[in-house]
Amino acid sequence: MALTRLVMMSSRPPCPLPLPSPSYKISRCCRHRCSRLLRRAMSVASQHLSTVTPTPRRQMMARLEHGSLMVGGRELLARAPRNVTLRPAGVADAEATPGAAFLGATAAEPSSRHVFSVGTLASGWRWMSLFRFKIWWMVPATGAGAAAVPAETQMLLLESRDEAGSAAAEGSAVYALMLPVLDGDFRASLQGSPQNELQFCFESGDPEVQTMEAVDAVFINSGDNPFKLMKESIKLLSKIKGTFRHIEDKEIPANLDWFGWCTWDAFYKAVNPTGIEEGLQSLHEGGAPPRFLIIDDGWQETVYEFKEVDETLREQTVFAQRLTDLKENHKFREETCKNLGDLVKKIKEIHGVKFVYMWHALLGYWGGVLATSDAMKKYNPKLAYPVQSPGNVANLRDIAMDSLEKFGVGIIDPDKIYEFYNDQHSYLSSVGVDGVKVDVQNVLETLGHGFGGRVAVTRKYQHALEESIAQNFKRNNLICCMSHNSDSIFSALKSAVARASEDFMPQEPTLQTLHIASVAFNSILLGEIFIPDWDMFHSKHESAEFHGAARALSGGGVYVSDKPGVHDFSVLRKLVLQDGSILRARYAGRPTRDCLFNDPVMDGKSLLKIWNLNNFSGVIGVFNCQGAGQWVWPVKDIAYVPTSINITGHLSPSDVESLEDIAGSLSRLQKHQNLEVSLSTMACEIYTISPIKVFSEAVQFAPLGLINMFNSGGALHDVSSTSDSSATTIHVRCRGPGRFGAYSATRPELCRVGQQVEFSHTEDGLLAFDLPHCSSHDGDLWHIEILYRTP
Repeated sequence: MALTRLVMMSSRPPCPLPLPSPSYKISRCCRHRCSRLLRRAMSVASQHLSTVTPTPRRQMMARLEHGSLMVGGRELLARAPRNVTLRPAGVADAEATPGAAFLGATAAEPSSRHVFSVGTLASGWRWMSLFRFKIWWMVPATGAGAAAVPAETQMLLLESRDEAGSAAAEGSAVYALMLPVLDGDFRASLQGSPQNELQFCFESGDPEVQTMEAVDAVFINSGDNPFKLMKESIKLLSKIKGTFRHIEDKEIPANLDWFGWCTWDAFYKAVNPTGIEEGLQSLHEGGAPPRFLIIDDGWQETVYEFKEVDETLREQTVFAQRLTDLKENHKFREETCKNLGDLVKKIKEIHGVKFVYMWHALLGYWGGVLATSDAMKKYNPKLAYPVQSPGNVANLRDIAMDSLEKFGVGIIDPDKIYEFYNDQHSYLSSVGVDGVKVDVQNVLETLGHGFGGRVAVTRKYQHALEESIAQNFKRNNLICCMSHNSDSIFSALKSAVARASEDFMPQEPTLQTLHIASVAFNSILLGEIFIPDWDMFHSKHESAEFHGAARALSGGGVYVSDKPGVHDFSVLRKLVLQDGSILRARYAGRPTRDCLFNDPVMDGKSLLKIWNLNNFSGVIGVFNCQGAGQWVWPVKDIAYVPTSINITGHLSPSDVESLEDIAGSLSRLQKHQNLEVSLSTMACEIYTISPIKVFSEAVQFAPLGLINMFNSGGALHDVSSTSDSSATTIHVRCRGPGRFGAYSATRPELCRVGQQVEFSHTEDGLLAFDLPHCSSHDGDLWHIEILYRTP
């Protein structure tokens, strides 16, 4: 059983400089190596201010002249062929976006698949790609030069710096974004060529759907802030295309604010009612009650048709099982459980679960539906054989997809798909189920033949799914999974949650760091359209602290897949409050700006820093992902041997983007001192960044939140003050219970949480006290008063 040690480390002496608003309190919240946890707090200030010179509008404009594509005043592409086109991107009601445009191209002959060259990358640019390393999932890659851009790149972010510019010099960089998008019935992706050309592939997925022209195939934009660039680009693109929406325009499911448990890694397909109740009970007894449950694969009525298949092919046939009925299988209709409705009722009434989700595949099951089943005939199903595009097999082939390609998929008539979903979801809703996790979504891109192509069939299924969710469940209760193709991403009008990477795999030690790096980088794109779901993990695992710390920063749901009775509550208590709620950050967790173009897994020198914001603080997680694994693509001939690498890096409050949202005017934001961080492989630290504010011209105060939690600042809901001639009182509304911490330059006279409580105040300004279990609070918010006497 993992043990956790808590060591209070003395911080640096208080900075002798005056602390203009905003300065910052930095609390190092966790350091994990094996099973050790360290905490310390330190204050940081600096006198240097930054200024940014606006880029002239003419320089920001995207222009294609004489084979040269200019963005942000710099050449991005050289030697573009004459058939390449560029047109401005914009809509009538949007603000002027001079840097936004669409790249296209024309061909001599019509085809269902074109590969167009757009030229070579100009010198001075480095890039970060999000590409599909297999049909279901994206991972990041970094490099320079067009030749190394992977096939199936769905986002290319590039950076160019002035010769005098450095990674720390704000305003010295120009960022360019290239997003291959959907254009009518076609879908684009980027790739490099051996001739060092950047190309875009333009395909319909149906030989009968052809074109000679790509008009709006690759969206291009530029700016001086990569995160602002992403947000503004996705918002603009959603208005232009009208086929998807930005995450700010979607309804967010309520279950994301509650701790969850998924049955998959606990039982796999052997899930059963008794095991589900045992798992819920053991988590509840340990003080981490799940309020959100996913009953994963294993509950449906399916058939296995391949008993006579040769033994060498038997492994592949597992993925070709088909759905025969919409109701639960026999395991959920036995003595311990009359039916699914009986189980859901017990789960909610006895175990306090608020939200129950059921798993199903987009086509019903992995192999679709059984066309000859009486329950399925009404949906006009037929057996179809997927056809993988060259992009699907350019990187890593997938055994599940190869299985479906060989044994076929029972696909429902697109004109009947809403009826299918509505029947499925109305039944689930009638027995108390609150939502669904829908898996295996990208398979549709291989089934476009005869249905108008991959984009058309995906959009029809996606919108039918979303309408059924809206019709049958109270909230937008849907998790999209295995859906990392642009067909699905740019067809998500209502879907608000999507898995951010391939599964957490507890039996694969070399994949743990890859998982953390992938979810963080993928969230750069996905986080503008969905709440990224960083997947389940095991609380009792050699990487539990590593995964738990990352989930706390994700901005998404937090759930585990522990086997019943196999838990580490020392990890879970840093994520879950006693009522089962979690401290969710405001945005999708993403790499800091100085990490965007580094390889956090295999370059042997780079730490991964992930940032996010809370209501009153920023948060940065620092992870050493080096040495523990390697990217699964390209495939290496020699098996990887994990090693331990100690890496030293730096962090600063300025690593938290949009910190001005909580700290005040950007013009007052300072350039802060760097803090040195040294971590060994699979070690991590979380830092809370809290602006030090001056109340009543005398009290310097920065709330940190619940300092026993990974994301301590997520507990803070309101901070205000009152004062008179005799005293200043700071009022804090905070989640609880737990250990409350704050920076206070002076010792307060008293602290009250309903009634006066004992507190500690250290020389370096750390004020701490307990929020008791029984005290004056409004719902889950504790009312804190901290009183300072006027000198």
